[in-house]
Amino acid sequence: MIGNIITASVFASMIRLATPYLFAALGETLGQRSGVLNLGLDGMMLMGAFFAFYAVFITGSLILGLIAAIIVGGLMGLAMAFISVTLKAEQGISGIGIFLFGLGMSELLFQQWIGTPTTVSGIPDVYIPILSDIPVIGHIFFNHNILVYVAFALVPIMTLVLNKTNFGLMVRAVGQNPEAADAMGVSVTKVRYTTLIIGGILAGLAGASLSIAQINVFQQNLTAGQGFIAVALVYFGGWKPRGVMLGALLFSFVNALQLQISVVGVNIPSEFSAMAPYIITLLALVFASKSREKPDALTKPFERG
Repeated sequence: MIGNIITASVFASMIRLATPYLFAALGETLGQRSGVLNLGLDGMMLMGAFFAFYAVFITGSLILGLIAAIIVGGLMGLAMAFISVTLKAEQGISGIGIFLFGLGMSELLFQQWIGTPTTVSGIPDVYIPILSDIPVIGHIFFNHNILVYVAFALVPIMTLVLNKTNFGLMVRAVGQNPEAADAMGVSVTKVRYTTLIIGGILAGLAGASLSIAQINVFQQNLTAGQGFIAVALVYFGGWKPRGVMLGALLFSFVNALQLQISVVGVNIPSEFSAMAPYIITLLALVFASKSREKPDALTKPFERG
């Protein structure tokens, strides 16, 4: 029975479903490493998802859809930076405000500009010569759209940036001890603005990966709380890109397994199977977080001098 349920399709779905979590959680990792908690991720994802979908809906251009998601996500990140860094508002409250804005605005614009759910032509899968033809492995790893490859490529790139570049050193310093970083001539404000804008851009791409790459439609509350799961994955991964990726894969694997169970007709209550991904991820988060250390300055506004 287990063999009939856990198939190559489940693992392929795991890779695909992990993409929005990975985009959003990697951006959140960068922001938290600089000392800012962004609970507005879900709202940013919703805005990115809507504007990506709307751009494709009215122009037919997938490139313009991605550009729209990047711009809107960056602007949402800039708004979060202004509220949390410049105005020094309590980060949890300001993040919830950004989330509620994104939730309400995306729903309002959808009702005013589109009205009813409709589909668009989404981002096609990319055929990689030779690799895509490998039995089983090719189907699991090399039969996805370009956003999937970009999301997973960001893991080693962000690891390299955080650990081997001057920018990464400044981000880590600002997140651990902003007073010392400021004394060394590092602009805490500039670093935090930069990480939050990058995080917003990645959240916008996370939303776009849902609306124009996975389901090719937009509807109210499309993300269904995925942004909050992405925040939890940062804690699960110990603020390290590789750990975040493992958490995203764990959650998406259980989610893909739950979908497969419903398809093959296993006699398990649908309510339980729907809850299973969240229950398992929360349990893993509880055990994993005990051995992790968060950035010392996380959620703490910086007052110079």
